[in-house]
Amino acid sequence: MSGATNDGRALSTTTRIGLTLIAGGAVANIYYNQPLLAVLVTEFGERAALLVPTASLVGYGLGILFLVPLGDALPRRDLIVWQLLGLAAALVAAALSPNLAVLAAASLVIGVLACAAQQAVPFAAELAPDASRGRIVGGVMTGLLSGILLARTASGFVGAQFGWRAVFFAAAGLAVVMAGVALRTLPRSAPTRRLRYRALMTSLLHLVRSQPILRNASLSQALLFASFNAFWATLALLVEAPPFDLTAAGAGLFGVIGVAGALIAPYSGRYSDRRGARPVVIAGSLFVAAAFVVLALAGQVSLVAIGAGVLLLDIGINGALIANQTRAYALAPGARGRINTVLFTAIFIGGAAGAFLGSRAFLLAGWLGVCAVGGAFALAALAVSWRGGRSWPT
Repeated sequence: MSGATNDGRALSTTTRIGLTLIAGGAVANIYYNQPLLAVLVTEFGERAALLVPTASLVGYGLGILFLVPLGDALPRRDLIVWQLLGLAAALVAAALSPNLAVLAAASLVIGVLACAAQQAVPFAAELAPDASRGRIVGGVMTGLLSGILLARTASGFVGAQFGWRAVFFAAAGLAVVMAGVALRTLPRSAPTRRLRYRALMTSLLHLVRSQPILRNASLSQALLFASFNAFWATLALLVEAPPFDLTAAGAGLFGVIGVAGALIAPYSGRYSDRRGARPVVIAGSLFVAAAFVVLALAGQVSLVAIGAGVLLLDIGINGALIANQTRAYALAPGARGRINTVLFTAIFIGGAAGAFLGSRAFLLAGWLGVCAVGGAFALAALAVSWRGGRSWPT
């Protein structure tokens, strides 16, 4: 690793801001559809509520698995730019979709290319000084997490005013702008190692086999993200029906509450730098479990209870995520892109499973079914974190 990487000189304020904006702006694209689900169901049928959000999350997981490792072998800035331009084209295709099959296929491609966000995070970890890596990664992740949450608010507002197709057209324009931001703010970087693609992919298996800390971090965060998506994939269906009767814009406003939870990210990273990650991950799992208790008890009758659940959910999952990233990125400095691939492939497989099972639970058992699914995932994450304590660094 170069001297610029070790002492942090390559990570200027402009670069940090650029990486933060790109992380948030790219990942937002896989969540724009969620406040629009009721509208999409009206136009394309009930299957839209299941296929569209699941396709975007599966695509994101595939992008992390097959594209993010390239950051360890090719210049990351160039990868980010090309992914963002391709993302713009896929968003236009979604906006022009004549039927559900085309929209689902476009959503899958959007998910694949939106993983540009996951090129930005290891880029920040690579450029950051060792002593403050958790804090800096936490700052970039605040942007990513805010993008996840504000995407729903922006999408709900634009969708209510101009229709769901306008959301995807606007997102395409934003993707082009972000490509320009990447060109202007990110440094040129040489790959840490020259590896063929097959060797990159093979090394993923070696990392999984040889790093118990990575396995534990990946599994615990995947379970927490399953909880997260079980909730968000079904929230619009709850609040747009009686007794709430909110619009898509009203459903999206809950994302604003979640931003307060995203602000925990730098503090989680700072604590993990100083004291270790395990207490943060265990506390995060408890917060997520508590969120579903609140949502089960009063979420069907009280918007205040839903808001409290959103806040608890986002504080818990965001704090745990930064702690898990911090300990994972410390394992192999030359393989941070591949470590990110292992971690986030697991996370978004969990997310896709949570969205699917949450949607099915809502159709079969209503809101209490969603809370049962989300709470079960949170308790499983707590068990994994607690039982995996021996593999945690001191």
